[in-house]
Amino acid sequence: MALQSMTGFARREGTSGRYRWAWELRSVNGKGLDLRLRLPPGMERLEVDVRRLISIQFSRGNLQASLSLSADENRFEAVVNQSALATVLAMRDQLAGIIDPAPLKLDTLMAIRGIVEFRETPEGEDAVASRDADVMAGLEGAIFDLKAMREHEGQALSRILLGQVSTIEDLTNVIEQDPSRSPAEIATKLSAQVAALMDAAPGLDRDRLHAEAALIATRVDLREEIDRLKAHVAAARELMAKGGPIGRKLDFLAQEFNRESNTICSKSNAAAVTSAGIELKVVIDQFREQVQNLE
Repeated sequence: MALQSMTGFARREGTSGRYRWAWELRSVNGKGLDLRLRLPPGMERLEVDVRRLISIQFSRGNLQASLSLSADENRFEAVVNQSALATVLAMRDQLAGIIDPAPLKLDTLMAIRGIVEFRETPEGEDAVASRDADVMAGLEGAIFDLKAMREHEGQALSRILLGQVSTIEDLTNVIEQDPSRSPAEIATKLSAQVAALMDAAPGLDRDRLHAEAALIATRVDLREEIDRLKAHVAAARELMAKGGPIGRKLDFLAQEFNRESNTICSKSNAAAVTSAGIELKVVIDQFREQVQNLE
């Protein structure tokens, strides 16, 4: 399954009968799937299906979906308010002996507010169903386009992340192969330090000093951290080969990378190892920043 970025845009438009519709989908980074819909009045009935279609394809991202709908021509019908008309006619009869009883003319009735209303001609159920089907088909097309764009950016991100993982692996190997980590080098340094202490304070217990030196040598050993870094490198590559919504898992690995690099820097007893550890932290920060863009 391809990796997806959480950033993308798509637009699909078309016609259905006398209506023109247009979908716009916009997606940016988000911790989960936060979907915000903007549907025109009268189209709220589509909301459940819209959310269902989008949630099938996307699991993360702040996503905005907006639908615009307009009619190429307006169709109106005149509707007579029978109750209001009956009231007016009854009043004419009541006032027959007071006012001119001449028959009411159409223009007079039209001038009376509330007697005649003009409204858009309602469409039949078949026409509404056909339009809804066309609009939802357009949404499916927009979702396809958005997913394609997110996957395209996901491929670019994958190349960047794999390059950063390779750099982490290279720096881990540099640390592992540094001469300062050899038992002989560690022994030489500790022996020199013990000798210097004995010269400065001849009364110190030589056996106790050697025991403390052995304990220090154990504490500064980086074998566990190096092994864990290698395991995290392998896990990151496996996740990216698998694909899909792996952003959160890679973010967790980035935290683990960072934890091991911090420990290496704190344990380091050589300038070269410290330098490689600092460079490692920089690459890991860049890796984690890029991971935030993945679904």
